[in-house]
Amino acid sequence: MAVPKRKMSKARRDSRRANWKLTVPGMVECPQCHELKMPHRVCPACGSYDGKQVIAKAE
Repeated sequence: MAVPKRKMSKARRDSRRANWKLTVPGMVECPQCHELKMPHRVCPACGSYDGKQVIAKAE
């Protein structure tokens, strides 16, 4: 059984746990309505994808 020979310091323990942070997803600008959207997905604001209207949105 693996047992540490010395007590691990709080700084070493906390620096190992410091990498569990959330990252902001990469957002791109929609070429039609210029709203931010996730890449390779239909724009939720205008409903277009790849220059074509995919979802009919009421304006």
